[in-house]
Amino acid sequence: MTSTSLADRWGIQPQHAWLRGQQPEATVEYDEKQRHWNVFGYPETVDILADPATFASDVTRLYPDSIPESLKDGDLTLMDGADHRKLRKLTVHAFTPRTVADLEPRITEICGELLDKVAEQERIELVNDLAYSLPVIVIAELLGVPSSDRDMFREWADEMLAAQMEWFDKKDQPQGEQMPLDFTAPISDYFREHANERRKRPRQDLLTRLVEAEVDGERLTDDQVTTFAGLLLTAGHITTTMLLGNTVVCLDAHPEQQARVRADRSMVPTAIEEALRFLSPVAHAIRATTTDVEVAGQRIPADQLVIAWMSAANRDPRQFDRPHAFDVTRDPNPHLGFGRGVHFCLGAPLARLESRIALNALLDRFPALHTDPGDPPVFMEHMSFTGVRRLPLRIR
Repeated sequence: MTSTSLADRWGIQPQHAWLRGQQPEATVEYDEKQRHWNVFGYPETVDILADPATFASDVTRLYPDSIPESLKDGDLTLMDGADHRKLRKLTVHAFTPRTVADLEPRITEICGELLDKVAEQERIELVNDLAYSLPVIVIAELLGVPSSDRDMFREWADEMLAAQMEWFDKKDQPQGEQMPLDFTAPISDYFREHANERRKRPRQDLLTRLVEAEVDGERLTDDQVTTFAGLLLTAGHITTTMLLGNTVVCLDAHPEQQARVRADRSMVPTAIEEALRFLSPVAHAIRATTTDVEVAGQRIPADQLVIAWMSAANRDPRQFDRPHAFDVTRDPNPHLGFGRGVHFCLGAPLARLESRIALNALLDRFPALHTDPGDPPVFMEHMSFTGVRRLPLRIR
């Protein structure tokens, strides 16, 4: 199955022409309606992600009334420079390859428990049965909050993504609009309650480390702790959920490659990396220019919104041979599926490990992993993400 028929068959991101084998007409273009710049090229995207001094992460400064300061404080995705380094340092040790490797037995155990529940079925729904539950249980245990609350966590994530999409669609209005923030109160209340409990009774968990941490001799504020913890919880599972689902969809669309991976499990990691490139879960990074700058011969003024489309860059023929072909043997594969630069995905080692364990377990237990045209996958509608919300599979 070609990349074109895969994207069209399941209706994956109709607006993303590169998923259908079409190269953008220009490397850089200005969107008159949305009033932002799109960047599609690989080297250009790499340069943008590597230059936070020119392309700042805090895009909300262009829309100062969109998000209250209390909700931005502690959000790593909106920070650069020293402030970003200090906060990231508080948790980076929890996601190093060595620390993550120590989690392998527990991840394997959780994966086994989840698949035991569906082992006798003829069909599974991959997202509910495994791809969502596994990473959210792992990150909840790392933070020290009950994994039994995972249905509530999913509700919060869905509401957050819906609010972002609604705001992004309206951000071009002259007066601007505040992002709908109804979903933030329960998240803040939840983590504030747990943080207060950790101050009284510390534990060996990540939330306790956040509560006890000091930056420049000062403890984190309640706003910083709750925002930071909420971000870790959300980002800690959403990429893995999409990555595992996307990998299975790609292998289903290319049965000869699924057969190769089944026969040679050393190819599981390269299959996951190729899925990250071919159907990048996080489609883009958004930045705000701090000065006039030239990108691919186009002059972009200061104080402009720039969207660097990593999913399009991952199909750039200047970087990748046969960019629209899914190839589990692709090596090297310097994709941008986890970003690049100082904002490279903090949880990338964990997402890779969870996906490797889960995919191996699926291949071990089930003789087939096939989508059903009569009960098709449902993909996220959010322009920023490419991934399944629902993935029914025939497993016999």
